[in-house]
Amino acid sequence: MSDPVAVEVERRVARCTIADPERRNALGPELAEILIGTLERLDADDEVRVVVLAGTGDFFATGPDIRSYSGSGRGPASDTAMAGFWERHRALAKPSVAAVAGWALSTGCELALACDLMVVAKDAVFGMPEITFGLIPSGGATQRLTRALGRARAMELILTGRRMTGGQAFDWGLANIVMDRRDVLDQAVMLAEEVAARPPLALRYAKQAVLAADDLGLTAGLERERELFGAALATEDRVEGIEALLEGRKPDFRGR
Repeated sequence: MSDPVAVEVERRVARCTIADPERRNALGPELAEILIGTLERLDADDEVRVVVLAGTGDFFATGPDIRSYSGSGRGPASDTAMAGFWERHRALAKPSVAAVAGWALSTGCELALACDLMVVAKDAVFGMPEITFGLIPSGGATQRLTRALGRARAMELILTGRRMTGGQAFDWGLANIVMDRRDVLDQAVMLAEEVAARPPLALRYAKQAVLAADDLGLTAGLERERELFGAALATEDRVEGIEALLEGRKPDFRGR
């Protein structure tokens, strides 16, 4: 496999492209390890504030080769590797934008769901087909779809294996922006640049606070929000942001 993940950085936005069209951008263990390693490096890069994750051609990303699950037994060892992938992905601190302009099936759909924002093509295709061959999702779809769409819609998609278009994903509140396929990546980058203009530490704290809503009850979530507000209050960027507002100038946020 040669260069299955390409990266371009401009104006503090990293465009990370999954480029393995021969395998339909299938997120098996090898590609997943390359991808998460790339995302972790970008997460540690001070020149990057937001990551845009895109696919190539007709595919955002798809699941691993189903033939790896054939035969008897509990399944391939790759399942353990993918569990580690999702744990590492959830630990990424910087905001991410999924640019979905094609097929996002199985693990690929879960990857889009795991991003913080989503820009989709009207004719993009999402789906969790695992039920049709005797499995269930294992990368978070049962939890993220339920939280994003509600129990009824999540049950429908997961129990039937039906597919959902990008237009439906937007109408149901799963995507932030829907548009023609040719404009998806540009719009995702524009959204990422808007986010990247915000103070980087506050972005991290805000992301943590929103994600806490998935894991904590209301009382604990509000307490976590107050803790993160206190952390933001102690930053130099907070001082800069308020002074810039009062002085009528553009702020210079430095992540301190």
